[in-house]
Amino acid sequence: MPTTEPRPRVGDTEKMTINMGVVDLGQIDLLVQEGFYSNRSDLIRTAVRNLLAVHADTLRQTVARRTLTLGLQSLGRADLERAVAAGERLKIQVVGLARIDADVTPELALAAIESVTVLGAFQASPAVRKALADRTK
Repeated sequence: MPTTEPRPRVGDTEKMTINMGVVDLGQIDLLVQEGFYSNRSDLIRTAVRNLLAVHADTLRQTVARRTLTLGLQSLGRADLERAVAAGERLKIQVVGLARIDADVTPELALAAIESVTVLGAFQASPAVRKALADRTK
């Protein structure tokens, strides 16, 4: 049914803005100038990955306990039609990227999807996003 990929592919990223103190920013710039990192983003991505590695066991346990999909969950028209035919209503729970293909109509999404919880990014057509707005957390 849905496909799962543990690591995002190039282009499957989201932009994030953060505010930092000037001293921290200056120290980051110094490390970049000294060649430890190619740019500010490289340092910040590395720092985030290192923190996620420190908390990896907790993250794995939480994902398992909450029955979350980690990585990419992609749902197409055929997936949702199978769910409707089986009398199922899907609870989409993703840490990463949840994607509903462009060929899915708002009516099919409403018939097949009970709820959408995404920690990360949710991609769907504007019409499907609007239809699922009251079911999305």
